[in-house]
Amino acid sequence: MRLIGLTGGIATGKSTVARMLSDHGAVVIDADDLAREAVRPGEPAFDLVVERFGPEVVQADGALDRARLGEIVFADAGARRDLEHITHSRIIELMQERIATALAGEAPLVVVDIPLLFENAREGLFEGVMLVYAPADLQVRRLHERNGLDEASALRRLAAQLPIDEKRHRATWIIDNGGDRETTRRAVDAWWEESVSQRA
Repeated sequence: MRLIGLTGGIATGKSTVARMLSDHGAVVIDADDLAREAVRPGEPAFDLVVERFGPEVVQADGALDRARLGEIVFADAGARRDLEHITHSRIIELMQERIATALAGEAPLVVVDIPLLFENAREGLFEGVMLVYAPADLQVRRLHERNGLDEASALRRLAAQLPIDEKRHRATWIIDNGGDRETTRRAVDAWWEESVSQRA
């Protein structure tokens, strides 16, 4: 096994687990990074996003205002679908390039971090899917503390994704990140030992 998907829900701690896997020697490919790359000024998708959503989503420095764009698409499912339609093919193209490069290297594991992995039916691309889990009430609290979102805004973000407990039933492996960081680290270490080290 060398290629897995990593997913979770918003504010479940996926980035934390991705860093822990990287510490073990995994190559982590972050779909959010690819999404930002796909809409940089000069990319065709950038112009299409501005055409669809207007100049209000462009910052003074000429880059996309991702926070403003997020406010728009999380409040409007149609707008979110439009954004995905504009950016999807370029993100997939970039992802395939990065996966091929990583698999050609020596890393023991290649991890592709995709927030909407189940929502976009991507599980078939991987040998297994790791879910970073935290209960929904904790997701809301973290969104408030981390992003300053009120409860209504936080719940809208959660509603844009599959419920975390549904994802739990579809995952190959679950890392519970509902507690402290050290507990999560021990869970990742144990998974790595069982699933990667012993199979190397």
